[in-house]
Amino acid sequence: MIKIYTDGACANNQSNENFGGWGSILTYGKHVKKISGGEANTTNNRMELTAIVEALKLLKRSDIPVRVFTDSAYIVNCFNDKWYVKWRANGWKNAKKDPVLNRDLWEELLSLYESVNDIAVCKVKGHVDSSDDDKLKVEYQKLYEKLETADSNNRRACFDKVSFSEYKERILYNNEADELAVSAAKKVEEEVL
Repeated sequence: MIKIYTDGACANNQSNENFGGWGSILTYGKHVKKISGGEANTTNNRMELTAIVEALKLLKRSDIPVRVFTDSAYIVNCFNDKWYVKWRANGWKNAKKDPVLNRDLWEELLSLYESVNDIAVCKVKGHVDSSDDDKLKVEYQKLYEKLETADSNNRRACFDKVSFSEYKERILYNNEADELAVSAAKKVEEEVL
């Protein structure tokens, strides 16, 4: 299975002059690839989406199962609740009848997503202190309590039979993807200023 850990960052997210970055870590067996990038005058959601798009672009085969891990509830909820089905049916309008933000990235992401035979987008808790195993074990237990009431195949595919060590690995890689994103945003800021 290919595992992709992603994160986006954006300093001054709501201002007109901001600096965004994204980071992705792809793992397959013992192979690990890290990528990152950034841009000025963007949003955190655009960086979260870009991290996944850029990682999926690197896939060479569509027959290997893929799990994408992100701390973005916006992205995970889109896949769990199939918002994209409604968006497409409604001419890329959301439930409020407003144009879907970041349509360009969503369309690219969905094209890549649909090209993989077995893929799920999974929620991982972001910015977690991974040094305290006792606190992590509490979070891990909460995860399994949620799994018992999971109402989507995506949720079950993400969390079924996950050991504590794998859960901790997800946290560690997500934290590292966050560091990549923050570093990329800082690099953009340095280039602009």
